Amino acid sequence: MANHRPKAVPAAIAAALLCFAAGAYSVNHLRSWLPGMLASADANARVSDSETVKTGSVDGVPSVELNDKQMATVNVEKVGELTFPSEKTAVGSIDFNEDMTLQVFAPYQGRIIDAFAKVGDEVTKGQVLFTIDSPDLLAASSNLITTSGVLELTTRALARLRALYETKAVAQKDLEQAVSDQQSAEGAQRAARDAVRIFGKTEAEIDQIIRERRADPKLVVRSPITGRITARNAAPGLFVQPGSAPAPYSVADVSTMWMLANVAESDISAFHLNQEVKVSMLAYPGKLFEGRISMISSMVDPTMHRMVVRSEIADSGHELRSGMFATYVIRTGDPVQSPAVPLAGVVREGDGTMTVWVTRDRRRFMQRTVKIGKEKDGSRQILDGLRPDELVATDGAVFLSNMLAIGQAGG
Repeated sequence: MANHRPKAVPAAIAAALLCFAAGAYSVNHLRSWLPGMLASADANARVSDSETVKTGSVDGVPSVELNDKQMATVNVEKVGELTFPSEKTAVGSIDFNEDMTLQVFAPYQGRIIDAFAKVGDEVTKGQVLFTIDSPDLLAASSNLITTSGVLELTTRALARLRALYETKAVAQKDLEQAVSDQQSAEGAQRAARDAVRIFGKTEAEIDQIIRERRADPKLVVRSPITGRITARNAAPGLFVQPGSAPAPYSVADVSTMWMLANVAESDISAFHLNQEVKVSMLAYPGKLFEGRISMISSMVDPTMHRMVVRSEIADSGHELRSGMFATYVIRTGDPVQSPAVPLAGVVREGDGTMTVWVTRDRRRFMQRTVKIGKEKDGSRQILDGLRPDELVATDGAVFLSNMLAIGQAGG
């Protein structure tokens, strides 16, 4: 047994080498045979496909004839009629109503002490926006204190002289002079009160200044309207002057907003002042905002050949924001009744034309170019090229166009 083992090892090695060589030959043969088989199968498939496509023409119109199997992939319906609104659409953006946007300046110069409102805050009329340390208010308050003191002094002097006059202790001219002084002091004090009131001080605050003999230099600046803060340049320590830009605050009444739309020059005859518009926003799908056209530009952009049309949009809920993208629809006439085809029945061809497939026997379909209009309830308005009650392919219209292309390529 020991003598036969060395002979078995070379035999096993030889058998393994033989199997490896046979496998390599098989693989190389398969690699050379498989592409030919695939190409042959592909060519046969193309021949088979082209044989099943029956294309032709009817009165010069391209047509496709289907077999029983292909007819199952195409749905045929009668052309119906729908009522379509006469409307024009335009795109634009939302902006603040500049007719109701105010810049809030300090009425007198001074340095800002506190600024309370921030951009985007909703404010009410009379709400405090910022305060300033006003030297003009300080001077007016000081004058009020002085005139109040003079009035008090002259009032006491007049009362004393009247008592003395009753005992004949003073002359009448002295009493008359005291009356004149008191009246002058009273007028001066009234003017001083009015001067302080101009700064926005209430009667109670004015009485407090007189009572405490303390001048108040803090000037309160309030919002003149109810609205939204659209800009803020105020900061503590900033020195401000009346009418000096930029204004510390800008406030806009946002109960109405503007929509600025760019309208094609060819459509401008359909737009008129005070026309009703309905506006839709990407931010609020399915919701419409109503408004009216308030301005039509008198100039046309020479490059784009478009005009700006401005509409005022009611926004009682304060939902709109400046810069939002918007689309508006405007009614330009009475609704019209037109033929309509389901969206799947209209095919956009490679050259951009719109086509439908018309049939009489539900087997041979003829391609027809149509002019389309608006979309409504899943149907497309046909302005020209179809009549009501004609039969057209709906589901499968794209399949017919592809079959025509295959047939033409095969021919």
